[in-house]
Amino acid sequence: MHTVWKGTISMGLVTIPVKLFSAVEDKDIKFRQYHKDCKTPISYKKVASCDDEVTPEEIIKVFETPNGRVVEITEEEMNKLKEEFELKTVSIIDFVKLSEIDPVYFDRTYYIGPDSGGTKAYALLSEILKKSKKIGLAKITIRSKQHLAAIRPYKNAIILETLHFPDEIRAIENLPGGVPEKAGLAERELQAGMMLVEQLTTEFNPENYTDTYRTALEQLISEKVNKNDYIATGQEKPAEQKNVVDLMSALQASIDRTKGQATPPKKPKTKAPKKATS
Repeated sequence: MHTVWKGTISMGLVTIPVKLFSAVEDKDIKFRQYHKDCKTPISYKKVASCDDEVTPEEIIKVFETPNGRVVEITEEEMNKLKEEFELKTVSIIDFVKLSEIDPVYFDRTYYIGPDSGGTKAYALLSEILKKSKKIGLAKITIRSKQHLAAIRPYKNAIILETLHFPDEIRAIENLPGGVPEKAGLAERELQAGMMLVEQLTTEFNPENYTDTYRTALEQLISEKVNKNDYIATGQEKPAEQKNVVDLMSALQASIDRTKGQATPPKKPKTKAPKKATS
């Protein structure tokens, strides 16, 4: 696990140096997009409305108002706000009962681990949370975003759950079509439904539930790999021509191949000199 956040948790005058680690991981299978014809990856270019391809240095951040007007927010302005509001100390604001928080508010789970020098204070906070059966509410900044957070015990450790702020939860009254009422349910229908709930009620065991679609997709990929069912992609480089040749061996082979094929050139016949007559 890599450290997501490093800072301190404060409870009154007690300060606990801690590190934050993501408690969950994305198990989705990632696919890439390839061109059907040339079998090469699809790349995405940033292009302005004027059809010019732009570099990161040419891009600015703007906020678009409902009436279509835009205002620019510079990097300097963003950095100034980060320095002012980015929280490196998580101060517990309140203690509440976990049952008082509706699950709709929960966002993401992180493990809290003690940093150097914080082991004893970490253990103290863990025991306080267990014995009081309360959770601590605080604020934390992770990756430039401020979150409301719940700090609670989990097994022998402490976890932090980021929460949505109330204005991030959409009003149920805005549900398209409205919220249906009892719609004239008969008493026997309600009783039959309650009976079904009783029959299906059991203790929660997370090991009983798996992502069957992902498992089947992994199996399909594994079968294709085991069958060498690959496609030829435009990215594949042609095998390098190894030009490692022993020159002397090549010369000797050439000599052997031509041996006996060539005949030595015939020497021209020379006429014997005529004898002189007296």
